[in-house]
Amino acid sequence: MRLTRRHGLLLLPWFLMPSIAHAGIVLHVDGVDENLGNAVVAGVELSQYAKRDVTAAQVRRLYEKAPDEVQAALRPYGYYEATATGDLKQVGNDWQVTLHVVTGTPVQVTAVNVEVDQDAAKLPAIRRALRGVENLKGKVLNDGVYDGARDTVSGALTATGFLDARLVTRTVEVNRAEHSAVVNLEWDAGRRYRYGHIVFKNSQFRDGFLDRYVPFKSGDYFSQNQLLELQQALNGADYFAVVNVIPDTDNAKDGTIDIAVELAPAKRTIYTGGPFFGTDTGAGLRGGIEKRWINDRGHKWKNELVLAQRLKTLSTLYQIPMPGPNQRSFNFGANFRDADTVTSQSRTLQLVANETRLWHGWQRTIGINALSGTFTVGKRGGEGDNAEGLERGRSTLLYPEITLSRKKGDNPTFVRNGWSLTVTARTTAGPLLSDASFSQVIGDVKWIKSFWGRNRLILRGSAGKLWTSDFSDLPPQLRFFAGGDRSVRGYDYQSIGPRNAYDRVIGGEGLLVGSTEVEHYFTRNWGMAAFVDAGNAFTGTDYSPRVGAGLGVRWLSPVGMIRADIAVPVGDKNEHGIHLHVVIGPDL
Repeated sequence: MRLTRRHGLLLLPWFLMPSIAHAGIVLHVDGVDENLGNAVVAGVELSQYAKRDVTAAQVRRLYEKAPDEVQAALRPYGYYEATATGDLKQVGNDWQVTLHVVTGTPVQVTAVNVEVDQDAAKLPAIRRALRGVENLKGKVLNDGVYDGARDTVSGALTATGFLDARLVTRTVEVNRAEHSAVVNLEWDAGRRYRYGHIVFKNSQFRDGFLDRYVPFKSGDYFSQNQLLELQQALNGADYFAVVNVIPDTDNAKDGTIDIAVELAPAKRTIYTGGPFFGTDTGAGLRGGIEKRWINDRGHKWKNELVLAQRLKTLSTLYQIPMPGPNQRSFNFGANFRDADTVTSQSRTLQLVANETRLWHGWQRTIGINALSGTFTVGKRGGEGDNAEGLERGRSTLLYPEITLSRKKGDNPTFVRNGWSLTVTARTTAGPLLSDASFSQVIGDVKWIKSFWGRNRLILRGSAGKLWTSDFSDLPPQLRFFAGGDRSVRGYDYQSIGPRNAYDRVIGGEGLLVGSTEVEHYFTRNWGMAAFVDAGNAFTGTDYSPRVGAGLGVRWLSPVGMIRADIAVPVGDKNEHGIHLHVVIGPDL
């Protein structure tokens, strides 16, 4: 491969150039795509002098070496006959070098011969890895791709328990005349190891409790994926600050490997608190105390107090984890709630007992609720408690409830593609221990899709249906209303719904709300949104959706996504004005 100089570009012979001249080298490569061009730049020594002084003699020496360096740089990509010509000229104080590369015909893999012990080759993980090697056939020989496919097979053997696996044959036979290559690989898998003893070190729990987190048992075949599952499960339990799962491969004997799990307990008690603001609740303070464990059985206890302008709650929750593949737990809680919206006021005490677990990919919660309290519906701002048309009630309800929820997102902080779905059903057992009988089904869905770079389309919807013969005895939290931050923006929280004879909003037996939103991000953390929401609560078939539209600002802050929206009612002769909506929290 000869490097030639274009006529007239080098004005003086190199040996007549002043030896004291100092300059950098500006290197250009053409004739190849960006990937190969980057390989050429990285492979030629000329590129090392882009910001270093170089003499004329050094430039000439580097320039003459470039052809061989180009060929060496492209050989790993399957181009064994690459050639290069070049231009060299001085522009001001710099030297400009242009390399014109011709790759020639690439070498293709025409045959792949792979051998692995039959027992090992039957395992799905190893079969997938072997397909990666076999798929090299018919493609341009690429050293990096070949190395990756080969190493993936070795890694799969180790990960599935073949710790003594050896690569006994590894050759690539290249026929440059025919531009072909044959890959030959053979592994001796050796013995497949099993788990020995599993030992937990520095655990604060009674013997046997952490065994429930282990997704395998002594005698099972070794699997690195299962060790990762164990580590993730222990981290997710929130008991430990440090979790290290260490297989003792150095002392493996008789085909077994002992597993040591080194632990360091996390801080036992967590205190949380601070101010917050939401347009549905107003400004407020939130404080909480959580006991990550209260005994050697791993039981947990959480308490939270919320004091806001329109919402006050005091809640406690006692959890009994039942570790295992279903992540099961029993939960017992109480919640006092004093809520004051633009249309209703309620003070209720709710007792809850339920079981949560993973169920066919869903988070399932089944339990029973006891709800008792007083309420007033049909309020209007600034009115007294004796205003005509207000509806008051007191009720005690006992009802079982089931919730199924599932979500999937590519990033918990900022979802580019993902969705969530939650379905809840609850019912009383007729009038048993309840002042009213009812059945209710509620569904919420949200879908997020990125498009055209820094843009997101967000669709969400809510639907619900209530069956009852005693609607007036149901508290506001069991009736359907629309309006607010997560409903129809442009309207106050729970300000939309069926009205009584005094034209006061009292809630409905059905709900149907939908929203379309488009976001564009100018930077990684800042963006804007445009949206249209529509929906209403209704009774029977009398559905008349209200529409709200507006613009918003999005800020991915250190504490999570902050959404600030300005919205107005659209086509509503009874509602006017601008509404501010602020929401802080995750996308899903």
